[in-house]
Amino acid sequence: MLTALQKTESLDRADTRLAMQDFSVFFKACGEELRLEVLRVLRADSFGVSELCFLFDLRQSVISHHLKVLSEANLIAARREGNFIFYRRNMLSGRCQLSTLIQNFFSAIDSLPISQSLARKMKKLQQQRVNNSRLFFQNNSHRFAEQQDLIASYSHYGKIVASVLENAIKNSNSLALEIGPGDGAFLLELSPKYNRVIALDNSEAMLQRASQLANENNISNVSFVLGDTTSQALKNVKADVIVINMVLHHTADPKQMIGDAAALLRPGGILVITELCSHDQAWTREFCGDLWLGFESAQITRWCVTASLKEIASSHVAQRNGFQIQVRLFTR
Repeated sequence: MLTALQKTESLDRADTRLAMQDFSVFFKACGEELRLEVLRVLRADSFGVSELCFLFDLRQSVISHHLKVLSEANLIAARREGNFIFYRRNMLSGRCQLSTLIQNFFSAIDSLPISQSLARKMKKLQQQRVNNSRLFFQNNSHRFAEQQDLIASYSHYGKIVASVLENAIKNSNSLALEIGPGDGAFLLELSPKYNRVIALDNSEAMLQRASQLANENNISNVSFVLGDTTSQALKNVKADVIVINMVLHHTADPKQMIGDAAALLRPGGILVITELCSHDQAWTREFCGDLWLGFESAQITRWCVTASLKEIASSHVAQRNGFQIQVRLFTR
């Protein structure tokens, strides 16, 4: 019969063997240059197999093999969205024995520049996503409210967002910027509270709807800008508040949008992000033009921290059809 000490030693040996196996699988996965490149492009985005095939000019069977190796090493995670599977880097918990090593490993490979040819392909993919989203809203602007209500009606979160801005400190010549104003409903909240308001949208059809609503309500302090957060029209903008209501999941590069928004904030300014929490209802891609199935709260926090923003407050609101909305406040 084994003594207690012998049992403990036996368990320790078993744990050690498992840990050594984890290390072995990890180093095997890292021993192929292509897999390192895949991990690098997954740094701040997720891609489907077909997209990775385009980026690396390889057959699906080859890409799938390498993704399997990375998955077995817990370096990536897969997520099914309808008939498609998208891959992203795995965010490991602190309990994982490999966690520190992997995070240092990610930092090391991220410090290396991506080749110009690969960067061009990634940009082309992002642009295709932007075009798909813009085309959807161009063709469906007349059904905006109907589509919005499938997921989250503005009436359920609009007043909440307005209330969190009540105590926001404003300059004497205060300026608010709304990115993606949709049909313009929230402009009716911003206009009375700020001296100037900018409504920015890359969809001409949606911007026209927002402008029409402003005219119908005799609002004269809103400027309408067609473009995105890199527009030259925003070059000298330093806003007291920037609002991004239910826009990130339609955006090809949400991290960039947050970074651009942070740069447009004055010191002490407030960024309000209203966004869907992560969900698995892939039908929203076809019926609502969504590029992303919501976001984990931690992901939005990481993007904001990278943009030198700090969180002030957050709230979560349950919606019908199983959706949940997160309302997040950040400041510079």
